[in-house]
Amino acid sequence: MLNFNGRELLEVVLPSLADQEYRDFEIVVVDDCSTDDSVQYLERAWPQVRVVPTGAANVGVSAALNVAVAAAVSSEFVALLNNDIELDPNWLGELVAALDRHPEAATAAGKLLSYRRRGQIDGAGDIFTRAAVAWGRGAGQPDRGQYDRPEEVFAPTAGAGLYRISALADVGPFDESFYAYYEDVDWGLRAQLAGYRSRYVPTAIGYHMGSATTKGDENPVYYELKRRNALAIVIKDVPVRFVLRNLYRIAYEHLLSLAYSARAKMLRVHLRAFGGAARAAPGWLRARREIMRRRRIEPSEFDRFVSKRRC
Repeated sequence: MLNFNGRELLEVVLPSLADQEYRDFEIVVVDDCSTDDSVQYLERAWPQVRVVPTGAANVGVSAALNVAVAAAVSSEFVALLNNDIELDPNWLGELVAALDRHPEAATAAGKLLSYRRRGQIDGAGDIFTRAAVAWGRGAGQPDRGQYDRPEEVFAPTAGAGLYRISALADVGPFDESFYAYYEDVDWGLRAQLAGYRSRYVPTAIGYHMGSATTKGDENPVYYELKRRNALAIVIKDVPVRFVLRNLYRIAYEHLLSLAYSARAKMLRVHLRAFGGAARAAPGWLRARREIMRRRRIEPSEFDRFVSKRRC
């Protein structure tokens, strides 16, 4: 579990982890240079929890996820969690059982509901659309049982997903150039290109507070990263054939995003994201060549996991 200045959040997520019915696991908190008393609280109240610091400086979500994975290399699976989550007692056991049943799957996602509005869906696994964007399936919808069937999805969110360690070793680490946002989408695309699948498990339920650490679109730094990294996945991970066939959808999506930024008085921040993407593009293009060289599916198979719907 990643933590940055989440002292109050730890009081919610840790008891829900301790209450899991599946017992064969260790809790590791990767602390990314918190300046509150998170570490002291863990030492005092949760001595059974292993605390792994990221180092002397705040390294961001992507690098912290890699620290988390490195801390779990002796395990078969690693559950990656944000600290703004509360989990039902059967969450972990249901995800482990799903990956045991589906050896072709690298990852498993549960049903995330809103922490404050528990009848509302936060995400039933991630979807990837023809506009080359990804988000939580069904986000904002009332939970009426429409996502109660186990099935294949694009990927989990790294804020609450189970990953097979062998697949993480094969696909490679989370891209630290992303810093935060879309790093799990990037990894999910690389996993799909490598031929891995992802399962959705509706009986594994969690409750998500949503951007409790980053403050989401209220924070200009993370607003810029989100827009920059949305461009990154197109530059780095999406086959040319897909881009050409869906270019008007991709362009329209980014024009809509620009219009939203203008209304939200974030246009200057959004334009900075374009500059950041341009500066990072050479590195992403070098990574792209290696990703496409190692892919195990044909370009025509890419559409297999692409949603035709927006929700």
